[in-house]
Amino acid sequence: MVSTVSDRPGYGQLLRTPGAWTFLLPGFAARQPFAMLTIGIVLLVQHTTGSYGSAGAVAAVTGVSMALFAPQTGKLADRFGQRAVLLPGVLVHAASVSALTALALADAPMWALFAAAVPTGASIPQIGPMVRARWAAVLGAAPGREASPLMSTAAAFESVTDEFTFVIGPVLATALCTGVHPAAGLIAEAALTLFGGLFFAAQRATQPAVRGTGSAGSQRHASALSVPGVRVLAVAFLGIGAVFGGMQVSLTAFAEEIGSPGANGLLYGIFAAGNMLAGIACGAIAWKTGPRRRLIAGYAALTLTASGLWAVHSVPLLAGLGLLVGLSIAPALISGYTLVDALVPGSARTEAFTWLTGAVALGQAGAVTVAGRLADAHGASTGFLVPLVGTVLALVTLVALRSRLLPRASGRTVARGIGHREPVTVD
Repeated sequence: MVSTVSDRPGYGQLLRTPGAWTFLLPGFAARQPFAMLTIGIVLLVQHTTGSYGSAGAVAAVTGVSMALFAPQTGKLADRFGQRAVLLPGVLVHAASVSALTALALADAPMWALFAAAVPTGASIPQIGPMVRARWAAVLGAAPGREASPLMSTAAAFESVTDEFTFVIGPVLATALCTGVHPAAGLIAEAALTLFGGLFFAAQRATQPAVRGTGSAGSQRHASALSVPGVRVLAVAFLGIGAVFGGMQVSLTAFAEEIGSPGANGLLYGIFAAGNMLAGIACGAIAWKTGPRRRLIAGYAALTLTASGLWAVHSVPLLAGLGLLVGLSIAPALISGYTLVDALVPGSARTEAFTWLTGAVALGQAGAVTVAGRLADAHGASTGFLVPLVGTVLALVTLVALRSRLLPRASGRTVARGIGHREPVTVD
């Protein structure tokens, strides 16, 4: 299906897309557990072992496992259909989380927890990428030709949804772990994943079509990572993950240093609010510039704002700068996801989205580890160097390889500016 185009498409028109609500509501429920998993593991393992280090290590194994296996899940979904991958996936994930929970409560050795963490992370349902792929399917996006002007709005909407999920999920998991039982967060995560995932999988009408094995068969079996632009975007999204991970650890360390642990929630909430506000604005603005320029400009702003974090030593200043960092993330994130629709054929789009999601998770896992060690050894301010270094490296990569973010199929005219009927370049 292809949506109709008005002079000023926005969220209202996006949400009136035929079939959208059939996957949006179950998609929101099914992706909620993803934001509960890490904090649920940390709170349970810390309770049973008495060590935040051990808890963080188990959570990190889960994150790395997800980053490594998520693209394969996306590739299988593109080849066999989302339903065929989700049905066994949610069952494996629920069983793996249950096993990890039981082992932790039984005071099992660390190697057993690590072993259970691998399938737990590997089987995390990739609901976010699947929802993005469904948007592309219902909006008629295709590489080498004009994309629906609503695709950028859809990318912004998904960014806001993801951020909203990461506001609700950790709060819900924490409340369950502290108010009910230390294992309640993970039990709820497993249950929501199972029932939400099955409900989402049941929405067959909007899932992207699975290509046949005819002349397009060789294209279908090619990995999305074979597209040069996807490789560049994956490196760029490692930098975004470095911001999320570095901010989480460094803000926590900063709050403890000043003797006000409660300030951590406020500071991270302001950072997350900035990301949400920018995401809402990105979807409402009628852009006249292409997503490639917006990606580079967003990353330049992200690097600039992250460069001052290490030098700030007061809560009001750190809150203000954290807000600016959050405001800079969404334009880069949304522009990257929008570029996927111009670069990647529909037969590999879910896999492409999972490469980007996995890159964020991998960058976050690495940043948590490095920032934590720096903060322990040299103070919270040094932990803030991790977001800076990550964004600088990603920005250099984007600028140096920006030509690879142009589709090779039919020239440079592949996307339309929001609110404009004339085609504009992806630049």
